[in-house]
Amino acid sequence: MCDLMSHEEDAIQIISRFGLEMGVGEQTIEQVCSSHGVHTPTFLAVVNYKVFKHRAVPADIDIPTLQRYLRNAHTYFLDFRLPRLRRSLIEAIIPADPTTKIPWLILRCYDEFVDEIRIHIDHENKGMYDEHEHDDQRITDKLTEIKNLIIKYYPTKPTSTEGTVTYTLISVMSDLWHTEQDFADHCAIEDDILRPALTNITPQSKTHKPEPVTEDLSEREKDVLIQVVKGLSNKEIADVLCISMHTVISHRKHITSKLNIHSTAGLTIYAIVNKLVDINSLK
Repeated sequence: MCDLMSHEEDAIQIISRFGLEMGVGEQTIEQVCSSHGVHTPTFLAVVNYKVFKHRAVPADIDIPTLQRYLRNAHTYFLDFRLPRLRRSLIEAIIPADPTTKIPWLILRCYDEFVDEIRIHIDHENKGMYDEHEHDDQRITDKLTEIKNLIIKYYPTKPTSTEGTVTYTLISVMSDLWHTEQDFADHCAIEDDILRPALTNITPQSKTHKPEPVTEDLSEREKDVLIQVVKGLSNKEIADVLCISMHTVISHRKHITSKLNIHSTAGLTIYAIVNKLVDINSLK
């Protein structure tokens, strides 16, 4: 067990989520698991899947042991990782140019992401896995979106000679990346180990997600985007632009597909940076 923990970073997270502890001494993996009442084949299945990327899942998965692991992961995300990441994000935002609202819109995107992941986790803690089967990718996409918003639009200004601001932002980006990877692995374990174990089926290969189309917005799409940023509903946008509500919905789908931005806060950042709206006119 010591060899696994000292050579594989992800193994440290895994043992904590199984309720195992440090101080393993010279014990083997089986000895450590047995002393803590953890089903060894289930522990090894998760280690092999997450650490060594072995996708072959054994048949003898103990469902209560795996569910306990997943619930502990949920607690880690909600009570530690996500609040800590938000504090780091605020620390990075504080030195930004106070005349721009973009950093706070980025923070709003993050808060929307946390609200969604909280709902997602609450359903899973109640055993409602299949009803939210397609949420996983959408949630990880939102983390990717936040990273992209910072990379593209975060307002910079000269830093001190020590580069404190830059270092803080780099640290936040690293934390976002690790959180994205950790949550994606967590969802994959649910999809490829837990669900098959619950239904006794072979995990299906995931459908390849097509790359988003990225191109300039049309003039009409820009008109719709401006109204979205102003907070108008689809019906109100249709009335202002004298188009049908179906056309508004279609334009909004094209906008999010082209920009790969799905949150209103993210679209607001895009509109501000590209001078489609006056930042001072926004509430």
